[in-house]
Amino acid sequence: MSQYQRLLLIADPQMRHSPALQRAAALAQSTGAALHILALVEPFATLPLLDKSIQEQTREDYLQERRDWLKDEVALLQSKGIQVTAEALWTRQPLKEILLHAAEMPADLLIKDLQHEPALKRAFVTPLDWHLLRECPVPVHLVSAAANPLPLKVCAAVDPAAPEEERNELNSRIIATANGLALQCNAELHLLHAYDLSPAFLAEAGTATAVCVDMLDELRQSLADAFATLAERYGVPAERRHFIMGPPIRTLAEFAAREGLDVLVMGRVQRKGLDKLLGSTTEHMLYQVPCSVLAIAL
Repeated sequence: MSQYQRLLLIADPQMRHSPALQRAAALAQSTGAALHILALVEPFATLPLLDKSIQEQTREDYLQERRDWLKDEVALLQSKGIQVTAEALWTRQPLKEILLHAAEMPADLLIKDLQHEPALKRAFVTPLDWHLLRECPVPVHLVSAAANPLPLKVCAAVDPAAPEEERNELNSRIIATANGLALQCNAELHLLHAYDLSPAFLAEAGTATAVCVDMLDELRQSLADAFATLAERYGVPAERRHFIMGPPIRTLAEFAAREGLDVLVMGRVQRKGLDKLLGSTTEHMLYQVPCSVLAIAL
């Protein structure tokens, strides 16, 4: 049985046949999952300045435009044998509506087009995609491109250096999700860990050079052993295991581009305090990798 029974797609605001729509349709057709399309319409800033009757008519016109578009999309998808429903909602709180729909369906996967936000804007306003990564109760698939609507290469990015309990649970979820997706799509499954020992090197800068090098070698070997154990457990062949040294964000982005990945599966955790303000590796990764990201919650 597929790990996906109910898919929730957040429709593109511009009513395009977007990468997320293409990915959602391909997954629904491949897995037999039911697909629900949610089109959210947010009031524009100057709407309250209009006469009350004009506001109501404007609201209805916008919603009807979305309903007409959704009707055509539903008919097209149903002609392909996909079980699909759709709705258009007027809301000032898109995050709240998305979270409610994801929880109440309940959805097995939330699919949405990745929305690129400028760094300056992100400094003052937390992007909707970041909010979803932090708060959504189900896995979040943010699609940046769909050259292959059905993924051909799926990579699980794991962290064998995480604390034991967190490592076992989150890494297992990441690999199981990536493996399930790869099997369903007949795609290649890759396993990746990008490690950066420079913080450890700096921490030991006061020790003798030979001792420091030995400690770093031991640390690297410990990570390599843990990574190999994960790979063996899920039967990932040697040629699809990638244990690479370098800063995580840059290394994962370069690897994704070099290998032509379709989906990078990563973990996400609840952020608090300064960590929440600055954002996680997964959140910053959204704007660096050339492929789509599927984020799994701890």
